[in-house]
This record gives sequence, C-alpha cells and structure tokens, in this order.
Amino acid sequence: MINLSLKILKLLTKKKLTLSVAESCTGGLLASSITSFSGSSKVFNMGLVTYSNNAKIKLLKVPKKTITKYGAVSHETCLSMVKNLSKISKSNISISITGVAGPNGGTKEKPVGLVYIGLKKGSKTIIKKNLFKSKKRTSIQKATVNQALKMILNIL
Repeated sequence: MINLSLKILKLLTKKKLTLSVAESCTGGLLASSITSFSGSSKVFNMGLVTYSNNAKIKLLKVPKKTITKYGAVSHETCLSMVKNLSKISKSNISISITGVAGPNGGTKEKPVGLVYIGLKKGSKTIIKKNLFKSKKRTSIQKATVNQALKMILNIL
C-alpha cells in the first residue's frame, strides 16, 4: 500500500494532476495513505469522510431518494458520490468509496466485504463492485484502499 501511494503521489506531481476522495467504510484510510508523504499537498485537494447517510446527502449532495431506493452501499450511491465530489472539488481525479466493512451490518443482499469504489477522471467514470472475502474490518478497509490505489494507478 505504501509503495503504491508513493508511486501515485509521484505520478500525480509529475503530471500536475489533483486528487480528491470521499470515503465511507474506509474512514479516511485512503486519504491518509496519500497524505502521509511529504509533498502530497501539491496534489491532494480534499478528503471527505462521509460515513453517515446524512453526510452523503448534505456534503456530497447524494439524492436522499437514491439512498432510500438503492441503499448507501450501492452502485448508484457510489456513482452519485464520485460525480458530485468531482464537481465540488474540481480535482482531476475523484474517488468514492462506500461499503460494508463489518464485522456486523451485512445482509444476504449486501454481505460484509461488499464495497463499491468509484473513480472519475475527466469524462471517464468507473464504478467497481468488490466482494472482499475477509470478515475482519481492518482487512476489508486495507483491501479497499489497495484496490482504490490500483484503480488510480491504472488511470494515470
């Protein structure tokens, strides 16, 4: 994770691109993985931890009806999070994360380990559905951040 973060930081700096993130189940871990390096302020624009539905609605302007209809952990909510973060932050690259980190809170339809990661760069938007097998909260969070970093690296 550390090597990926540093590699991304160097590429963002070299290409003069900015990054913003909106995290839910990772609680700021993605932002921390980037900002733990000196020089990150040149490329890291903002990190929002929109843990509650209310925060997603108020800060990221996710329509309440989207969360009511599809749930906070859904393709639709993740898409709305990343699109609105992009508008708010004006960053070149935006990432959104929403999921069930566990060990509780999972359902048959949305089990522990289900995480959606959204990435937006310019007109390109990708929403990736992940199902991490671990039932340990920290393992799911780390695996999510690792997957998000790989997505950023792929688009750079």
